[in-house]
Amino acid sequence: MIKKKMPRREKAVAIKYRAEEDRSPRVVAKGEGLVAQAIKALAAERGIPIRRDDDLVELLAQVEIDREIPAELYAAVAEVLAWIYKANDAMKKSSEEEVAGASNAR
Repeated sequence: MIKKKMPRREKAVAIKYRAEEDRSPRVVAKGEGLVAQAIKALAAERGIPIRRDDDLVELLAQVEIDREIPAELYAAVAEVLAWIYKANDAMKKSSEEEVAGASNAR
């Protein structure tokens, strides 16, 4: 009998970090399937960058909601945060260029 591989369920974990308030990032949402899709849709709707990292999601999914991430994950999460800051800067510059372009068109 041939065993059919079950497709992996989509997973998502949302983290939040406020440098002035938090000692380290916190897990603020996590889920699989439809919940994961809702987390991603909400992030996209709010302009929050999404980065796919299946291994990190597996690790972060083990952290309880509203808990700080463990120190062992700092390096991996720092990479994601650096990527997010760069993505935000790129979006901000793109937005500013669009505004400047619209002003020049008048």
